[in-house]
Amino acid sequence: MCEQCDYGNLLESAGLEATANRLLIMEVIGSNNYPLTAMEVLSTVERTRAINRVTVYRILDLLVERHLLERISAGGRATYFGIAPNANHPQHPHFYCTNCGLINCLSPESLTVHSENFQKTFPGNIKRIEIRVEGICNTCLKQK
Repeated sequence: MCEQCDYGNLLESAGLEATANRLLIMEVIGSNNYPLTAMEVLSTVERTRAINRVTVYRILDLLVERHLLERISAGGRATYFGIAPNANHPQHPHFYCTNCGLINCLSPESLTVHSENFQKTFPGNIKRIEIRVEGICNTCLKQK
């Protein structure tokens, strides 16, 4: 679990009740150093309690809708979930291994984009910028 985040307060500040399932899903995602798929969240939660798969998907959708989690694209059909940018978690790029499907968080300083530059030339309203770097991870390179 992220030592800096109070998931109960985050849920309440988003207008949501801090139910046991919502708190557990936030803790599962917040305790990882990399984004998780819905199935990974489900299997982790099931280690401690019985939960319906549909319930997990609904909670994930709700937490994304309330900007507590973010969906991270891996290029294919898989969607990953991570803690949405907040005071303790700055926006950051992700690395996706095209060989094994691993997705990792990169340091916020490793690649920066200043949205105000886009706002000057783009006539719409930019809500979110997602940066994904693709390549082959060290583990896959060592296996070749």
